[in-house]
Amino acid sequence: MDDAAVLNAFQVLSRREGIIPALEPAHALAWVLAEAGKSIPPGSRVLMTLSGRGDKDSEQVAEILGGA
Repeated sequence: MDDAAVLNAFQVLSRREGIIPALEPAHALAWVLAEAGKSIPPGSRVLMTLSGRGDKDSEQVAEILGGA
């Protein structure tokens, strides 16, 4: 996954679920978002665990996105 896909996944989870992921699991979420409808059959459920603390990455993400 490229950085743009990871940052998108970070924002999607933050906005939709109110969960701020760490950047490491955001890579896995980026893969899930990219594969939804391709290799993941419609109607399937995906279980993903998160680790780390996204609040520690928030400042870095804000800088990258131009918010700080």
